Amino acid sequence: MDKSLLDTDIFSEILKGVNAHVIAQATAYRSAFGRYTISTVTVMEIVKGLHKLQREDRIQQFVAGLSSVEVLTLDVRSAELAGRIYADLERTGQPIGRADPMIAAIALQHGLVLVTGNLAHYQRIQSLGYALRLEDWRN
Repeated sequence: MDKSLLDTDIFSEILKGVNAHVIAQATAYRSAFGRYTISTVTVMEIVKGLHKLQREDRIQQFVAGLSSVEVLTLDVRSAELAGRIYADLERTGQPIGRADPMIAAIALQHGLVLVTGNLAHYQRIQSLGYALRLEDWRN
């Protein structure tokens, strides 16, 4: 098992605790590495979802729980790479939104496997020649 960056969908599933396979993989990962690694983009996406539901109590709980999680930021090098990925996807008619290229760039900059249930989006990035490593804990 390699050190990984968890995409928003997988981290949300871990928090919800519904998918037994995801929970088993997450438990093994935490035993190996001590904590999960997510990006600030995932923080934004989860807060956005909870805010839309008007669940301020859950936002406070989520933010408080971040102290036990490694949160990687979108630094200048990652932002530059994300911009390139985003432009390449648009130029080839394969746009996937803004968040996914940022998450992919953070994974690439830190040499991490990206754990996601959304392989189709991220495989578009791989098809452009980016060395993004992917894993799906749902399978």
